[in-house]
Amino acid sequence: MKKSSWISIAVAASASALLLSGCSAPADGGDSAAARACIILPDTASSPRWESGDRPALEKAFTDAGFESDIQNAQGDEAKYATIAEQQLSEGCGVMILVDYNSAGVQVAQKAKDQGIPVIAYDRPIAGADYYVSFDNVKVGELEGQSILDGLAAAGKDPATASVVYVPGDPKDGNAAMFSEGATSVMEAAGIKAAFETPGTWDPATAGTGFEQAYTALGGNIDAVWVANDSNAAAVIAVLDKNGKTVPVSGQDASIAGLQNVLLGKQTATVYKPFQLEAEAASKLAIQLLQGETPSVDKKLDDGTPFIAVTPTLVGPSDVQKVVDDGNATAAEICTDAVKAACEQYGVK
Repeated sequence: MKKSSWISIAVAASASALLLSGCSAPADGGDSAAARACIILPDTASSPRWESGDRPALEKAFTDAGFESDIQNAQGDEAKYATIAEQQLSEGCGVMILVDYNSAGVQVAQKAKDQGIPVIAYDRPIAGADYYVSFDNVKVGELEGQSILDGLAAAGKDPATASVVYVPGDPKDGNAAMFSEGATSVMEAAGIKAAFETPGTWDPATAGTGFEQAYTALGGNIDAVWVANDSNAAAVIAVLDKNGKTVPVSGQDASIAGLQNVLLGKQTATVYKPFQLEAEAASKLAIQLLQGETPSVDKKLDDGTPFIAVTPTLVGPSDVQKVVDDGNATAAEICTDAVKAACEQYGVK
C-alpha cells in the first residue's frame, strides 16, 4: 500500500494554525466538566514515554492554559481502559485524548461522541475519532527501512540477495500497519524480500522468542533485522549477542536501551520522535476545542479524519547528543560502563 493511501492532503489552512497566540481559563461560573481534558494512556510496557514523557507534558500544557486534566493509564488492560473511561465520562469531560490499546479506544470514542464530547486519537489511530494527532507513522517506517539499507550498504551486502528478518509490531495497533507499510516500501523497492516474518507484537519477550525461532529456521543466515521499535530490537539483539552475531537492526523511540545499542553498533539507528512535539500538537488542538473554537487541519486519513502529522527523524551514533540536548535522555543514563567508550567516541556528554 502506498503512503498516499493513508494520508491525503486537504486544501485547508496549515496545521500551524493550531499555534495559539494565547490561552485563557474558562470564564467564572463555567461548567468545570466542560473545561476538563480526559486522557487515557495505554500501558507502560510498549514504551516508557507514556509516563515519563507524555503525562507530564500534557498535564503541564493544560495547567498552564488554565484547564483541568484527568490523566490515567490503562496498564495494558482493556477492561481497565473501559473502566477508566466510564469513570471519566461520568464525572464529565470537555474533550478526550485517547491512546488506543488493542482497539479499546473505539468503544470509548463512540460513547464520548454520543455525549457530544470531541475525541482526539493520540499517537495511534482510532476508528470514529474526531481528530488524529501522531508522528507521520509511514515516515517512521520509511526511516527504519532506510536504516536497514544503510546498514547493509556499510556491510557490503546487496539488498536483493540479503537475508532479512521482519519483526513487526502488534497488528492490533493501527500504527503497526503504517510502520510496516513505510519500511517495506523502502526495503522492497531495493529488492529485499522477507526471509522470515515473526508474529507481530509489542511484547519484547514474545518478539525475542519469535526471532530466536527465525534464527534457528534460517540456520543463523541473517544479514539484517527490520524491527518496529527499540524494545523489541533489544530482545532481538540479545539473541544475536548470544550467537556472537552483529547485523543491521532498526528501531524507534530513542529509548535509553535503543540509544545505547546504537552507540555500541548493535542497532543501526533509532527513529526519534520527541514526545514534546506530539504532546504540544495534541494539547493545543484540545485547548482550541475546550475554548469552543473550530481547528483547521491540513491533512486527512482515508476515512476523512483530520490528521496532524508530526515529523520524526533518524538518529545514528553521531546524533545521540541531540536527544540529550533536547532533554529526552541524559548522558548519565546512556553512558554506563559498557557504553562509556562509545559515548566518548561520539561526544555524548
